[in-house]
Amino acid sequence: MKIVVSTHQGVLYNEEIDYVVVHDQDDGEYAIMENHIPVVSVMEEGYLKLVKGSDELYVLIVSGILEFHDNFCTVTVQEAQAGRTPESTRAHLAEIRRERLERNRKESTDFTEKEKELREHIKKANAGNL
Repeated sequence: MKIVVSTHQGVLYNEEIDYVVVHDQDDGEYAIMENHIPVVSVMEEGYLKLVKGSDELYVLIVSGILEFHDNFCTVTVQEAQAGRTPESTRAHLAEIRRERLERNRKESTDFTEKEKELREHIKKANAGNL
């Protein structure tokens, strides 16, 4: 069976696999194997365990939709991170989120400073006083 995992940033995973185990915090865990009945599942947070031979890859999912039919699994998510264990994947995603939050905080601070400078320049130029 084929699986494609994608986010708004692009395709994270696109491979042939033997089966996928879907773990959702709300609905528990179930496996999808070749020739499985069609499935549509909404996931708030959870992970996929992708199995190909003896290899296993975990993909942590945040806010996504999984659709399976005709031996093709499409997973479209807001955020995803792949790793060898659920724990390492979760830790890596947490680090990415911390970095993103810090970058957003810095950009917000820079914007506030630029806005203050702009107001001072407008005041000095007597803009608005005709």
